[in-house]
Amino acid sequence: MENTSQPLLEAYHLGDLKLKNRVVMASLTRGRATNPDLIPTAMMAEYYAQRASAGLIVSEGTWVNPQSIGFINVPGIYTGEQVEGWKTVTKAVHDKGGLIFLQLGHIGAGAHPDLQEGKPPVGPSAVNIESQSFTPEGFKATVTPREMTVAEIHQTIEDYKHAAMNAKDAGFDGIEIHAIAGMLIPQFLSTATNKRTDEYGGTIENRARIIFEILEAVTQVWDSTRIAIKFSPVMLSSVGIVKPDEETIPLFRYILHQLDHYNLAFVHIVGPSEDLTGTPVEALQDNYFAHFRRHYHGRILANSGFSKDSADAILREGNADLVSFGEPFIANPDLVERFKQGVPLSESDRDTYYSGEENGYITYPEATI
Repeated sequence: MENTSQPLLEAYHLGDLKLKNRVVMASLTRGRATNPDLIPTAMMAEYYAQRASAGLIVSEGTWVNPQSIGFINVPGIYTGEQVEGWKTVTKAVHDKGGLIFLQLGHIGAGAHPDLQEGKPPVGPSAVNIESQSFTPEGFKATVTPREMTVAEIHQTIEDYKHAAMNAKDAGFDGIEIHAIAGMLIPQFLSTATNKRTDEYGGTIENRARIIFEILEAVTQVWDSTRIAIKFSPVMLSSVGIVKPDEETIPLFRYILHQLDHYNLAFVHIVGPSEDLTGTPVEALQDNYFAHFRRHYHGRILANSGFSKDSADAILREGNADLVSFGEPFIANPDLVERFKQGVPLSESDRDTYYSGEENGYITYPEATI
């Protein structure tokens, strides 16, 4: 007999939080904090509230300090004014019965002098990641960063802790550490961008050290069951020279085994968007999430362009506990209801992803059911 269960739409206990369903809204950079102080706005509060039927929302990546800024009009969480702005967002989501985590981000060498008062960005080493930064004048090529001192690394870890405190003050239900390709943490993990010879470079253990020092810092603020981390182990394109290499599989095996010592809310893993054949991570081509499930015993949040049916399938298989959706939430604020009713999904307007004020942001209608 065919299994017709719909685990995606079932309630789920995430530590002491009860999610209405296992649909998670993934973080989406939308560039609507269009003010000099990068303060969340009333329009942003409406945007998130429209999508509060998700079991959990993860906010857009949010800067932990001024040095972390790498895109225009992306909000921060390092000033009191930003905290006050985020309070309007969390209240709007909670008033609709939703839950929301704040994603903490630092773009490292992916920043640009135009966003850093003319100063070079910082990174684990003085290596250009050969990516692009979204500046007030449009996308510009990245430059060679300045290598961070050990003292600056320690200060950055403290900035994550302070951002975590601010997230709690702002009313969030938890935090997610942004560690996908292109950000500071993967720059430390990558042998292409980390050429250090101190305790933060060289071996897998040293390159991954910053992850666990950040986790140790933020667990002084939040219970571990309210902390998550997001990785993209196999991202091949659009992030310059931070790409999978021969150490990627053993690196993530080590990271996941270490993460087993923390009782995290979840580890958020982005799947491949391209064929992995012929790459250093070809072994992950088949049964991708099953591989990570073998090496991590906590909760896994899977992200890989899922449909409702494929999401139900991976949950039934047990290779994920939750499934996140990014792009579908842009044009479908009522995505969960559309899944319940079998209503076709609307298409989003790519021209308004990062700009356009209200248009293409809070103007997508709910389906007529």
